[in-house]
Amino acid sequence: MAEMTRRERMLKASRRQMADRVPFFHNWRHCQQGWAERDCRNRGMGLSWARPSYTFTWHGVEVTETYESFTTATQTLRRTFKTPVGTISQVEKREPGYGQWHGVRGWRDVTPWQTERAIKGPDDYKVLKYMYENLEIEPDYFGLEQAKDWLGEDGMVWDWVPHAGLQLLMIDWVGSEGGRFFVHHARYPDLVEEMYHAISKAYEPLWEIAASSPADFFLLADNVDAVLVNPKLFKKYFMPEWEKCCTALHGGGKLVGVHADGRLAALKHLIPETPIDVIEALHVPQMGDLSLGEALALWPEKVIWTGFPGSVYALGPQATKRQALAMLRDMGTGERVCFEMSTENQVSNENLLALTSVLEHATLPLTPEKIDEIERSLK
Repeated sequence: MAEMTRRERMLKASRRQMADRVPFFHNWRHCQQGWAERDCRNRGMGLSWARPSYTFTWHGVEVTETYESFTTATQTLRRTFKTPVGTISQVEKREPGYGQWHGVRGWRDVTPWQTERAIKGPDDYKVLKYMYENLEIEPDYFGLEQAKDWLGEDGMVWDWVPHAGLQLLMIDWVGSEGGRFFVHHARYPDLVEEMYHAISKAYEPLWEIAASSPADFFLLADNVDAVLVNPKLFKKYFMPEWEKCCTALHGGGKLVGVHADGRLAALKHLIPETPIDVIEALHVPQMGDLSLGEALALWPEKVIWTGFPGSVYALGPQATKRQALAMLRDMGTGERVCFEMSTENQVSNENLLALTSVLEHATLPLTPEKIDEIERSLK
């Protein structure tokens, strides 16, 4: 049998089928280009590339950005949204390298962060509601088509949306630091509820657009962490939104994943009730609170793309190898797991090579004997 391509492996595993090897890949937004990356790709590492299938246009919204000082060093700006019903603004801080490294990240792979939120009090909700009621989402498949042409069989290009539904409030507009969102949810429940429904309705065209895109896979980048998203919130706000998304996407033959890189134990019995195909970025302890073995047993209908824990990378290449072996031993026969070299940060050349030295030999189905042989080969 011919060896599978990187893309074939990733899709096979994501469809709960047995590939020839455990798929492992690096996300473009974190991936360095150079000798180590080239060596790892030559030894089986794939690439993933996330690009949207749509454009956003905010009608009737005047947006201005004012900089404290216009610099390519650390930069602070105020972004103001002016509408016929009022004005809101947020303050954003950017690391050096913003707009020059991958995506909107700085040289150290740090995304911009907000130091002042747009939604500060109850009067601000009407402005945000106006914005989403006047949001136009239109298809634009060029980015996906271009990336698929460039990447070929070396990995997988997927469609995505960074946050949807309630997560847009929790992460982007209100924020959760200092309990902000939860204070708003308690003090202004009607406003939060109304805003959630406005966002949900605004995103309905996006699901239909994504269902017709050239991508095989769609990622809801919801950054789920049960410390913030408790079971009550999850059942009321997340599960219905995921259902709406998956109904459209599955109708178009797409796989759907959710970025769930936080602690998930409190949600572990609810996740199987969702129509999501792939739990993406699952982190095992000590960063997360579910092992691969437990997650695979709890969610027999789900595929897991596991993010390799950055806390282990901090301990060096030997610790990286030991952790990889332990994770392989926890995967059973291994057909429902993909490894992501990182889901949040850059990986040093040494750690990238160390992880590849283990995963390049992980042929399927996994057995304890195969893993023992991989361990012996590293000595």
